[in-house]
Amino acid sequence: MSIKPPFTDVEVKTSETGFYEGHSVEIALLSKAIMVGLVIWALIWPGNANGVLGSLNWQLLEAFNVFYILIVGAFALFLVALAIIPQTGKRIMGRPGEGTEFSNFSWFSMMFGAGLGVGLMVFATAEPLGLWGSNPEVISGAVAPNTEEALQPAFRYTFAHYGLHAWAIYVVTGLSLAYYAYTRDMPLTIRSALTPLFGKLMNGFLGHVVDVLGVVATILGVSVTIGFGVSQFIDGLYAITGMEWMMDLGGDAPAPGTVGLIVGLVVIMGLSIISAVSGVGRGVKYLSNLNLVLSLILLFTFVVFGSFLFAMTTYATALVDYILHFLSISFGAYGPQSAAAFDAALPAEAAPFADALRGGATNAWGSFDGFVSGLGAEAAALSPEVLQAAYAAGEPGRQFGWQAGWTTFYWAWWIAFSPFVGLFLARISRGRTVREFIIGCMIAPALVCFAWMTILGGTAIDLELTGGADGAIIGASNTAKLFVTLGEMISGPLLSTITIMCVVLIMTFLVTSADSGILVMNTIMSGGDQDVGNKHKIVWGLILTAVIGALLIAGKTNSDADPMEALRNAMIIGALPFAMVMGLMCVSLAKALYRDGLRDKAGVQAAEPAE
Repeated sequence: MSIKPPFTDVEVKTSETGFYEGHSVEIALLSKAIMVGLVIWALIWPGNANGVLGSLNWQLLEAFNVFYILIVGAFALFLVALAIIPQTGKRIMGRPGEGTEFSNFSWFSMMFGAGLGVGLMVFATAEPLGLWGSNPEVISGAVAPNTEEALQPAFRYTFAHYGLHAWAIYVVTGLSLAYYAYTRDMPLTIRSALTPLFGKLMNGFLGHVVDVLGVVATILGVSVTIGFGVSQFIDGLYAITGMEWMMDLGGDAPAPGTVGLIVGLVVIMGLSIISAVSGVGRGVKYLSNLNLVLSLILLFTFVVFGSFLFAMTTYATALVDYILHFLSISFGAYGPQSAAAFDAALPAEAAPFADALRGGATNAWGSFDGFVSGLGAEAAALSPEVLQAAYAAGEPGRQFGWQAGWTTFYWAWWIAFSPFVGLFLARISRGRTVREFIIGCMIAPALVCFAWMTILGGTAIDLELTGGADGAIIGASNTAKLFVTLGEMISGPLLSTITIMCVVLIMTFLVTSADSGILVMNTIMSGGDQDVGNKHKIVWGLILTAVIGALLIAGKTNSDADPMEALRNAMIIGALPFAMVMGLMCVSLAKALYRDGLRDKAGVQAAEPAE
């Protein structure tokens, strides 16, 4: 049987003249229409937008939580297999003998800054502390929250959310795009990754839909990241200057107010647009290198003044624990618990009170004491043994609620972020082997993230365990936890210096993420052309600013609301269709690698080098 060359004739029709010269008018207009519609809806009817997004988000989580968990587990195993298999691992993403564009240091710096820079600044302390108080073992009643016993499961799930699974999501997209772009000279755009399955159909409407899904997911994923980062940026400015106009001081702890968030957003996005028009070889590269240097200084500060021995001990034990539980984390999925299933699990004495018991027993964010205190007089009069059994009956519901609120939120965030990070990783990885790409972009960054989480988060937990912080870090908002931890750890001029450095680092991480996202969106809309004009970078920078600002305003529909809520809901909704696209990418890549292996044996050229 003869082996034919692969289909490589991907054509993204672009305008030859006018404002959209060099861009696909269909992709650009459809993407902008969706985003502008979202902005108008969020600004004119903020309460309605927030409510509808929240309701739709929860309905999708109930229906697709198992899908999210299983498909991300499959991504990780798929990539490990590609790296291990000799025939696939040694393949070069480029022409034989072709060198790499960036040094290993710059390659890792850009990868790290684009992939998780802002997330690490916000969640290196907030994630371990949050999971210390709420994780599946705490929910099951096996361990008490915020105790030494809760430490191990806290870091197990911290490593899960920022480890191999997170980077596997990025690498699936990045490896697919890089492989077709550099071995087959195809456009560096999302539709190219599905050509082994759909061939010339990717040149028509189906290809436009795939690229639009990538653009929408990118905008929403980057929006959530920038939203968290801007919030922490304002927290840092408040810690330095004490300017109260930026903050909402009416809650239990100071939190960035709407005015402060919008002002910070405008500053960050203005700098991002300036950086984006300078191009990846200058602005992004130099900012990424600066980010890595400042990150190392911050890490060294925690090594010297923090709980380094506690952190390293935690790192070693948590890494082993994470590996041992890797498969259960990957494929241990929960669906919503039906009322009938809960009622059937109740003891007979509690059956008449099923409706009163169900809400508290299935609430992932409550405790047994809170469950009991929230009951009416008759239900609360049940014996302690019956109440314990009733609470245990709701455990599947609590586990589903926790998984949907924590793990699935992260999987959706990384999936929404993956068109941006994946295409960016592909853009900077020409000449790397498949194995080098997987190890360099999946395993190495995960180990660095683990170090961040244990050194910064471990110090915060140790300060709380030993009583030094006295609940101050736990009580702070997520975006303020880093600054509160620093305040408990050091003082005086050094604290001021490190706080200022952190604010600069947050700002540069934000600018790197935003300008990389702008470059990626323009690359998709130009059919893979990486040298698009600056006017479209400015336009998409303004649209991104409007989307984030409008959803922040919609999320703050009342004084007690979380301004990030609407952003998070929109992101999880937008990630779902792209998760399905990524599943097809894996099938396409497996087919392409297998068929290219057969072509090598038959001496068939995959594609001629582009002139």
